[in-house]
Amino acid sequence: MMNRRTFLKTATTVTAATFLANKFSWAAGGHKIGVQLYTVRDAIAQDFDGSLAKVAAAGYKEVELAGFSFDNGEVRYFGKTPKELRAALDHHGLAAPSTHVNYASLSPENFPKILDASKTLSHQYIVNPWIEEEIRMQPDSWKRVGETFNRVGDDCKKAGFQFGYHNHWFEFLPVDGKLPYDILLKECDPKLVKMEMDLCWITAAGADPVKYFNLYPGRFPLVHVKDLKKIPPITTGGAQNFGDTVDLTEVGSGIIDWKRIFASANKAGIKVYIVEHDHPAAAFDSIKTSYGYLSKLSW
Repeated sequence: MMNRRTFLKTATTVTAATFLANKFSWAAGGHKIGVQLYTVRDAIAQDFDGSLAKVAAAGYKEVELAGFSFDNGEVRYFGKTPKELRAALDHHGLAAPSTHVNYASLSPENFPKILDASKTLSHQYIVNPWIEEEIRMQPDSWKRVGETFNRVGDDCKKAGFQFGYHNHWFEFLPVDGKLPYDILLKECDPKLVKMEMDLCWITAAGADPVKYFNLYPGRFPLVHVKDLKKIPPITTGGAQNFGDTVDLTEVGSGIIDWKRIFASANKAGIKVYIVEHDHPAAAFDSIKTSYGYLSKLSW
């Protein structure tokens, strides 16, 4: 039988092991902290190379791309070709595991170009971050969006990528009695379509990310990490688009309980934690503060 001394020794060992596993969960779980370059978009427009250097100096090794364009039918990011951008990222020791592409680029005519660019940039994930309001207002829009996502997800799988969708707040507001996010999770093949959950926007909408992690384990390999000073009033669209009217703040200085959310990280399947701030007062100070908080966080 286990006596008190043996019990205390065993309990202490287990507690210490658990603490260490939690404390070093970033490395132990293969998790990475990245940054969405949309956060520093204004600086990149002024000084592309210098901005990447500052991102790396802030501690980041991973970035997520956004804001691509077609130039004479070819993909460009920040005015750079995929080859030019890849060389710049390599120079600064940065990898780009994921990219954001708009809904129009998912057409059969355009998407092959996205796949080609993604191969050059060695992406793992191709993510659609936004459904335009005029599309969302159409009848059965979310079911048809799910069909599109399955088609594109199949194309991605065949090409060696994972397709995903990034939410805002409107997916958690009922449409004809159903939540659009629930419709997508039901309609989309979990092998073809993963979710990049924006933990700020789901919180702003009054929904619980942990609930979704429990209901749909393994479907959330990417998350966006940004904080709120207060819960804003929300509507289905309009002036709130892209966070223009929401009081955002650096990670760890707002109201979101990150320890509670990240305690379910393994169940969710999170691999990359992507810092974002839509309108930071000082972009590089902002991403440095958020990185500092997350890199020290344990749960």
